Amino acid sequence: MFDPHRHELGSFLRSRRERVDRAAAGLPPRARGEGLRREEVAVSSGVSITWYTWLEQGRDIHPSRQVLSAVADALRLTDAERRYVLSLAGYAPPGPAHVEPAPAHVQRLLDALPHPAYALAPDWGMAGWNAAYERMYPHIAAAAPAERNLLWLVFTDPSVRDLLDDWDVTSRRFLAEFRAEAGRLADPSTAQLVQALSEASPEFRAGWESFDVGGFVSRERVFHLPDGSSVTLEHQQLRFADRPDLQVVLYTPL
Repeated sequence: MFDPHRHELGSFLRSRRERVDRAAAGLPPRARGEGLRREEVAVSSGVSITWYTWLEQGRDIHPSRQVLSAVADALRLTDAERRYVLSLAGYAPPGPAHVEPAPAHVQRLLDALPHPAYALAPDWGMAGWNAAYERMYPHIAAAAPAERNLLWLVFTDPSVRDLLDDWDVTSRRFLAEFRAEAGRLADPSTAQLVQALSEASPEFRAGWESFDVGGFVSRERVFHLPDGSSVTLEHQQLRFADRPDLQVVLYTPL
């Protein structure tokens, strides 16, 4: 039986293996292409080449956490990529259900903030936002409820491209963060979102097929506002102790 988790895990491991810098790993160059050979990963991980091949092929095998850790070491995975691999293999708790709208106490916090801020549900649905965010991105209020998903808006709304100074960079960062957080592709809403975006956006499709995974990093962002001005803000991420399924992203002026 086809298992999307195993298929995703195998495809992701293969993509990382093919991207390993052999020189950085202390290995001689290959006659053909870059990256590691399957047998090199297998030897480094302490497993057979057949078993590792099955893992990349999405076969019905059940790797232990220890073996996956060894594979992650061999592939030089980042912390975010390691967590993603463990999640796909069933070693991380499942993501919480989608939440919309934001609970009253979350919305009150958003409304109390003087600078742009919004709350995201686990599937990246826009659970809430404040007036400052709406002034920066007016289309959020006009968008149909079914389209109020951050990833959908970033890749399909032309006004977001006008708003973001570095759309190419930011869209790929968002995609890598989303993949790290919502890697449970068997979830119907996630699978439907990925399918719809793959059909609607060539940039999303290319980014998704690259298998990039990354965690949130606070950084400076430049926005081109609807009134023609520009502003530089630093974005941060907060999570509620009583609602860890929701993330609040807020922007503060430097």
